[in-house]
Amino acid sequence: MVRDGYYYGAVFVAASLIVAWLAAPLWAGLPLLLAAFFLWFFRDPERQIPQTAGAVVSPADGLVTHVGPIEQGGTSWLRISIFLNVFNVHVNRSPIAGVITNVNYREGKFQNAMGAGSADENEHNIVTVEGEGQRLVFKQIAGLLARRIVFTKNVGDRVSRGERVGMIKFGSRTDVLMNVSAAVQVKVGDHVKGGSSVLAYLHAEPQLAAVGSTRSTQGAI
Repeated sequence: MVRDGYYYGAVFVAASLIVAWLAAPLWAGLPLLLAAFFLWFFRDPERQIPQTAGAVVSPADGLVTHVGPIEQGGTSWLRISIFLNVFNVHVNRSPIAGVITNVNYREGKFQNAMGAGSADENEHNIVTVEGEGQRLVFKQIAGLLARRIVFTKNVGDRVSRGERVGMIKFGSRTDVLMNVSAAVQVKVGDHVKGGSSVLAYLHAEPQLAAVGSTRSTQGAI
């Protein structure tokens, strides 16, 4: 479980005791239910991480809402979008193994994460990872209820495929941007699990393999 779950759970358990003492035990039921909800919401289950070379795993649990090409920053990308509702596990994981070469947090709005413009207009965090001749960008995007994006890594950190890297609280969206030549394994409407569901397979890019995985991608997006 994510540590925040214990914090929220303890607060509402304490609230239920105060309510029971000041009012009646029956009224303590609501804060106890909220305590149980937060303990459940911040669950962090273990996942079986695929080890196939070139596999791009889902950064989050949720519903695939978009699969297709986009133009961004003068570059063509294949984008896969995943919507997380309040009932999904909200822990985020790295889609590939490699080195984090860029982290760009941007303040913004808190509109419905299903909206077409939410990827650019909402508060979001853009992370670039390079490794094994691959370059990939994924975004943590705040939603209507989400009010905090958590990212626990820094530029220069090495991550494993499926490694925990943060979370988005209370409903949100993640986007994965990769080379347009990727072999997509999912479609709109599929439900995926963070760290264990394969979104696509990437082929190594020669220019990255030659230069090395530590080259910075500042300004790539």
